[in-house]
Amino acid sequence: MSVKHAEVFGIDEAKAKAILEVALSTGGDFAEVYMENETSESFSMRSGKLATTNVGKVQGAAIRIIKDDTEVNCSTTHSTFDDLMDAAKRLASSFEGSKHVEVLPFVEKEVELVVNPKKIRGKDISEELKLMTDTSNAAMSYSKEVIQVITNLAKKEQNIFVFASDSTWQTDHRCNTRLMCQVVASDGKDMQPAVDSFGRNQGMEMFEGFDANAFGTEIAKNAVLMLHAEPMVGGQMPVVIHNGFGGVILHEACVHGLEATSVAKGMSVFCGKLGTKVASDIVNAVDDGTNLNAWGSINVDDEGTPSQCNVLIENGILKSYLVDKKNAKKMNHPITGSSRRESYKYQTTSRMTNTYFLNGKSTFDEIIKNTKKGLFAKKMGGGSVNPATGEFNFGVDVAYLIEDGKITKPVKGATLVGSGKDVLLRIDMIADNLACGYGMCGSASGSIPTIVGQPTIRVSSMTVGGRGGNL
Repeated sequence: MSVKHAEVFGIDEAKAKAILEVALSTGGDFAEVYMENETSESFSMRSGKLATTNVGKVQGAAIRIIKDDTEVNCSTTHSTFDDLMDAAKRLASSFEGSKHVEVLPFVEKEVELVVNPKKIRGKDISEELKLMTDTSNAAMSYSKEVIQVITNLAKKEQNIFVFASDSTWQTDHRCNTRLMCQVVASDGKDMQPAVDSFGRNQGMEMFEGFDANAFGTEIAKNAVLMLHAEPMVGGQMPVVIHNGFGGVILHEACVHGLEATSVAKGMSVFCGKLGTKVASDIVNAVDDGTNLNAWGSINVDDEGTPSQCNVLIENGILKSYLVDKKNAKKMNHPITGSSRRESYKYQTTSRMTNTYFLNGKSTFDEIIKNTKKGLFAKKMGGGSVNPATGEFNFGVDVAYLIEDGKITKPVKGATLVGSGKDVLLRIDMIADNLACGYGMCGSASGSIPTIVGQPTIRVSSMTVGGRGGNL
């Protein structure tokens, strides 16, 4: 596969070596070339009618050179052999010195394909339009209070080719497809939005057996439900965070602090914590890029390192950071296959793939029954976090009160405030119903597809804010 892709990019081993030799000519320790071509398609439907369609094509390359702790990068849309030779020469001029590192013979690593998209698109767009129409119609017909439905379908097909002076010679083929729907409900006075998505690293085959009507109906139901919910009265209380997108707590408040982007700079609350207790004994968490065709999965990362399952927390003990090639040397930590970038325009660095808590031994019903009074965060929303401290603030899109071990009335405007390190230690029950949500994670190397996930968990005590004031 890689030989064919290399031919598509117009670079054979002799040309690749020549480019890297030039890049290393002024004393660099490491040189790398990343090449990509990408086709994107997006469709937007408003209230059941197609509003916009967009098709884009991108092709380019990036070169980087590392010398000691210094990294220099350049990107170009002109990616012929001559263009890359010229770019390598210009970039090498950033250093003053003589060549001291040889380009190692290229070795293509055998990679088990965990991402293998097949049906990228139909013969025409009728399949895509039917999927969006069914979703929109189901949402609009749920209630007269639904005043707006926006449905989007986006696909990005990407081929990459990475070769480097450390013998790297790898390619990858990806096709991220995601359906999103946003519903707005109104009673004439107030408005309430709700949103959800479904994504995989596949083509249109991912929608075989998918119930678009149920998908659209559930989003509309949440919008109408929260429109009429009572304002949350905040305070300190147990919080049960439901499965699926509830894993955004782990993603934002914890694992961003495990990325070498933060750890190598000493700007993470988890610096120097390997091998120590950072969570309760029942907590196990992974970042796994090898889940078959999952939204955040990759066959190889954007440095050409095969993807793997990284155990982050095991029985409450911190086991690993997420580390790219440059920071592996600086941190004396194994490379984890976690280096990602939005495109050749961004510098690659350590990022997440599919990140989630593993199943526990409780059931959902047991967790609710054993919670006398608290909040059930059924569906999490967006928020913000400081990786250096782990302090966060998240909105809850769909929430209920728990009273005497039962889920009772819906409440709106709830927010969760706290610290990731405190939350991890206060998790006292984990269910056996692992599920995942689909998002785009933005960081230093751009926006990339990632999964957040978890079973239902209970945090024994959290600060809950609300529109109805505080207890």
